[in-house]
Amino acid sequence: MMKFFLFLLFMMPLCFFFNMFWMVQMMMFLLFFLFLLNYISLGGMYSISYGFGCDMMSYGLILLSIWVCCLMITSSESLYKLNFFLNGFLINLIILMVMLMLTFSTMNLFMFYFFFEGSLIPTLMLIVGWGYQPERMQAGLYLLFYTLFASLPMLMGIFFLYKNLNCLSFYMLKFYNFTFFYLYIVMILAFLVKMPMYFVHLWLPKAHVEAPISGSMILAAIMLKLGGYGLMRVMIFLQEISVKLSFIWIIISLIGGVYISLVCLVQIDIKALIAYSSVAHMSLVIGGIMTMNYWGFMGSYIMMIGHGLCSSGMFCLSNMNYERLSSRSLLVNKGMMNFMPSMSMWWFLLLSSNMSCPPSLNLAGEISLINSLLSWSWLSMFLLMLVSFFSAAYSLYLYSYTQHGMIFKGIYSFYSGTSREYLLLLLHWLPLNLLILKVDYFLIWI
Repeated sequence: MMKFFLFLLFMMPLCFFFNMFWMVQMMMFLLFFLFLLNYISLGGMYSISYGFGCDMMSYGLILLSIWVCCLMITSSESLYKLNFFLNGFLINLIILMVMLMLTFSTMNLFMFYFFFEGSLIPTLMLIVGWGYQPERMQAGLYLLFYTLFASLPMLMGIFFLYKNLNCLSFYMLKFYNFTFFYLYIVMILAFLVKMPMYFVHLWLPKAHVEAPISGSMILAAIMLKLGGYGLMRVMIFLQEISVKLSFIWIIISLIGGVYISLVCLVQIDIKALIAYSSVAHMSLVIGGIMTMNYWGFMGSYIMMIGHGLCSSGMFCLSNMNYERLSSRSLLVNKGMMNFMPSMSMWWFLLLSSNMSCPPSLNLAGEISLINSLLSWSWLSMFLLMLVSFFSAAYSLYLYSYTQHGMIFKGIYSFYSGTSREYLLLLLHWLPLNLLILKVDYFLIWI
């Protein structure tokens, strides 16, 4: 693992040279392919060095992190055109990349907590430094305090574990089983806020709406997945108590998923709609992990990878409209099919993946999650039906409102899609729909 961290470390000076914006992106793609060619063993950790290692679960999420960070640079061409603090942006991005790779690859619970919190700082810098509206300060505070409020009790829980076990290695913790109620609450609360679960989700739409396109992409694709990854890691040593108490979280998530889907149907801001749809998808992921069965873990993992690519692509699309019309309102973004017919096809492809149409990864994930939740209780069928139906409803609502209707007369200048934008969307859509051919990989790592 250390060779990849050194690769990123030596990329940092590159950011300060003149005209190196696309060079940094090429180096990120090189890192992606180097990591992709890494050997994966099915059982346990591999590439162990200095307390860092990788198992099948980390492997997919690290690949997703590197891929999305490459695409963040592609999507941020407007910064390049305006020369808007480019060096700071690239350095921030690489620090964020390092933090995420360290978070997913560390084998120690305390180090995981440290980097989990550390990844918050570059994200905050992205929102506050490169965001659009003055409300971005408030959005940054929401993001910081929601996460920190839930995370400090978790730190106490980690100290308690270390005091009792003298060990915090994930690999060793699986031999223990704790039944302490307060320990259970503090260990999972931080991750439920990060996911975010309904009731503690308010920071997410705010952060998304105020963030620049790169901030929205990393928030949707990776930051929400940190919560799911953490839950999967800590559930291993909280099995017994989790089986007794998980019904609380499943009920909140499923009912919250239905409510949030209804909230999506009344949004007039494109970005807010996509952000709320993320909350609805993550509620299913929480439900799947909390059922504590094989299908649930698998489905949650597939859904996290699929949603990361799909949601990130949809934010890119909304940003393309924003760059042309300077508005994210559905009332202004109308009749786009007349202007950009080929972009209309990309809207259709990504929104159909968002509502779990075949052959997207979201479909495989949703089928596994429905399997696991129905095996947990057949009564969850009714809420799952509503969530699935409304996810299709708000996707169609977004598509029909943006693509059809009368063109807004206030548009004064316009240009069609560029090759960079089509490439960006293709690189989101292709893995999302081709990985279904390799779904056996997602189903065997546990």
